[in-house]
Amino acid sequence: MKYGYARVSTIDQKLESQIEQLKNAGAEEIFQEKFTGTTNSRPAFINLLNTLESGDTLIITKLDRFARNTREALATIQELFDKDIKINILNMGVIDNTATGKLIFTIFSAFAQFERDMIVSRTQEGKEYSRKNNPNFKEGRPNKFTEEQIQLAYELKQQGMTHKMIERKTGISVSTQKRRFNKISNKTKL
Repeated sequence: MKYGYARVSTIDQKLESQIEQLKNAGAEEIFQEKFTGTTNSRPAFINLLNTLESGDTLIITKLDRFARNTREALATIQELFDKDIKINILNMGVIDNTATGKLIFTIFSAFAQFERDMIVSRTQEGKEYSRKNNPNFKEGRPNKFTEEQIQLAYELKQQGMTHKMIERKTGISVSTQKRRFNKISNKTKL
């Protein structure tokens, strides 16, 4: 049987392109998830590994969808090889339990980890530069809602509306309300 594995790192990213590529490559069943690739403790990935049997083929679009850490990737690949499972990485080709297949995979895994490390390094350098040169630099994602929108939601809460009612009315999630309302409460206590 041919199984596909599609993964993106964040909830906002889309899986459709990977799923289409996997189907076109012959994947009969596709496991998918939105989970960081820096760990092998991914629920759908673990389920996939437990599903694969001798003679099956695992299809992935790119090596970095599978793993970014060379050591863990090699350990997982060795487990698959021990079960006589082939890996088809669409932008590289089929890797099997031969000396050449193992060599190719080891080299490409090292490059995938190198690429990941370079991304992290560039990101850290960019943040450091911004901290030094941009007085308005703030770490993390920008707020989705303005202070005015949060203040309006806070006033609705003060008038007796529930968090769910406010969410339906404003689109501000319950968790965001609680977090931002705590900030407002802490400011008023000072």
